[in-house]
Amino acid sequence: MKRSIWDYDAAVIFCDRWIGRRSRTHDQMVQAARSGKQNIAEGSMASGTSKKFELKLVGVARASLEELLLDYQDFLRQRNLSLWGKNHPKAKKIRNLAYASNRSYTNYKPYIEGAPPGVAANTLLCLIHQTNFLLDQQLRQLEKQFLEQGGFTEKLYHTRLKARRCN
Repeated sequence: MKRSIWDYDAAVIFCDRWIGRRSRTHDQMVQAARSGKQNIAEGSMASGTSKKFELKLVGVARASLEELLLDYQDFLRQRNLSLWGKNHPKAKKIRNLAYASNRSYTNYKPYIEGAPPGVAANTLLCLIHQTNFLLDQQLRQLEKQFLEQGGFTEKLYHTRLKARRCN
């Protein structure tokens, strides 16, 4: 959840700085980041009642962040700015910030808020890739739990059957 908040806050800052506030792209990028954050939160809240719904919401969050990822790539391409590969020294530096003991958005701030547009966009790509990696792990775990344990409705059905047999 924390990382999706960083993705959202950074998207708002990036878009306000580098994309016209009245443009459709600005609105769509901010909305995609917000959708990622909100669907993760809602999925987490649904966890206790419906694994199926949680799985769906986390999947929607993942898709929203993928859309945002493509928007940052488009931003770089349309402005002839370089896209850092996974092993680019600057990308490695940004990715390693995730392992800092005191990690917070503050660690990324100089690369987003105080950097030129190419550095900011590539930093956000790194951040979103990391968030997506975590979401992919969560989705695999949720799918496994759903297959092994069933969903809430299925559990209610079995409980009701059990109660009928006892009566």
